[in-house]
Amino acid sequence: MVVIENDRLEIQINPKGAELTSIFHLQHQLEYMWSGDPAFWAKRSPVLFPIVGTLKDNSYVFNEETYSLNRHGFARDMDFEVELKTSSKAVFLLKSNDATRKLFPFEFEFRISYELRKSVLNVSYEVLNSGDDDLFFSVGGHPAFAVPLAEGTQYNDYYLEFEEVESVDRWPISAEGLIEKNSVPFLDKSNTVVLSRDLFYNDAIVLKNLTSTTVALRSGKTNHGWVFDFADFPYLGIWAAKNADFICIEPWCGIADAIDSNRQLIEKEGIEQLPPNEVFSRTWTLELF
Repeated sequence: MVVIENDRLEIQINPKGAELTSIFHLQHQLEYMWSGDPAFWAKRSPVLFPIVGTLKDNSYVFNEETYSLNRHGFARDMDFEVELKTSSKAVFLLKSNDATRKLFPFEFEFRISYELRKSVLNVSYEVLNSGDDDLFFSVGGHPAFAVPLAEGTQYNDYYLEFEEVESVDRWPISAEGLIEKNSVPFLDKSNTVVLSRDLFYNDAIVLKNLTSTTVALRSGKTNHGWVFDFADFPYLGIWAAKNADFICIEPWCGIADAIDSNRQLIEKEGIEQLPPNEVFSRTWTLELF
């Protein structure tokens, strides 16, 4: 496990998947991350690359060839190299190799950096196209935060608060993990979502076209929570496993296939196209209180 820290926070990252596993506030003596209890969901913060969500038939077509790729891609299951490590920053690197090329016929260098500044964690995804042709990909985060956060509180004592009043639909997910054709109402001139167990019984809440760029976890029962900045990401997922004590805030550059997808990678909604030798970079931040 790789550990970075400052006088306020201690962060642990597993080089397998470059997965964030712990955010411990030293002053509050409080763990902000989900425990990874396998009875509910064994992961804590998988990184989604080179796709986000599920592909129709778990496959895609590129240059008339069909490739198989499971939900959220392969990066979360691969060993990253620790490229840089200081007391308060760590950078992890995954390069394309024979194993990735069987699933994804592109050359790339994928870097994930974690950096602490006071009570803020910055998480950056950097993709370098190291090949000779355009690179088509998606990338996203999937961190799971402990709820309830403080002793003596319950799940439904907490709410999510967007910084702007929103009128926005959610996009339902089919049993196969694909985006349905029609959206359904979610927020109507509101900026708060009270957490409840049944909120996620029909899978994740998928949002597009939000006005807000931050969402906060708050409660009237505790002063502790966080503010999550997803300004760099056009899609946001919110999810929890059934009856589990966490909430996932998922910033995405990319989205699952629609149920009527033609499976062509270059036509996929949300796909990023990166020319050779170019670098794509996106960052989300988490401020803890």
